Amino acid sequence: MSEIVGGLFTSHVPGIGAAIAKGLQDDPYWKPFFDGFIPVHRWLEQRRPDVAVVFYNDHGLNFFLDKMPTFAIGAAPEYRHEDEGWGIGGYKPYPGHPDLSWHIIEQVVASEFDPVTCQSMTVDHAVAVPFELCWPDAKAWPVKLVPICINTVQHPLPSPKRCLELGRAVGRALRSWKGDEKILVMGTGGLSHQLEGKRAGFINTDYDRFCLNNIGPNPEALLRHDSLDIVELAGSQGVEILNWLAARGALTGDVVELASNYHVPISNTAAATALFENREFLPA
Repeated sequence: MSEIVGGLFTSHVPGIGAAIAKGLQDDPYWKPFFDGFIPVHRWLEQRRPDVAVVFYNDHGLNFFLDKMPTFAIGAAPEYRHEDEGWGIGGYKPYPGHPDLSWHIIEQVVASEFDPVTCQSMTVDHAVAVPFELCWPDAKAWPVKLVPICINTVQHPLPSPKRCLELGRAVGRALRSWKGDEKILVMGTGGLSHQLEGKRAGFINTDYDRFCLNNIGPNPEALLRHDSLDIVELAGSQGVEILNWLAARGALTGDVVELASNYHVPISNTAAATALFENREFLPA
């Protein structure tokens, strides 16, 4: 049987990719953030997941404002990085897992979700940056990718409750998968930031710490704010916390925090990383 080994939640700021490309990991401005991945690397080396199910948001690569699905799930045999040019270059293809993707799609549709299914799909920095952070020296990616895209761009946005429930539907699908893979769930984006307008550079450390304190033990606490509240509290791009909520919903066991890191600012953004182990409940 497959096993959901844990969840990783991290920022995907394009500037992180640029810092990686320039070798700035030990620069005083960047080091506190990159140091947050030291325990992540140790844990990944120990657990060695086979698949990464990644909840993220597309930045105009596959979907633009004229066609914006609320939820989309990739079912391709391979994904290529075709970022918009701000981050790292895309050289290593991401192997897909179409069989698992279709299993997830069928199960979430049975749970009354209506995702767009994508048998051809590219990925941008929202996937590429977290992968580079997790496996910085990989010649080829050691995991297969199942990308799950959430609209955090075009209103109306999905509600936090709906995203958490989507994640739970995905978690049920992963638990019912008959394969023997070890599965890592990832939620990328955030935390608070706004890139445009009068509030450009906006960061709300109180809200960020509220999210970090509750995403593991009490994700329902984040449901007290609707999506528009989150835009006000965390900035127009801070609503990417919806990706974290969905990923948290996919963790189906006893969720134990192993590491957490918060650093302000990088690239005018509040950056964070949190690692959770998913310890499945044993039958009575």
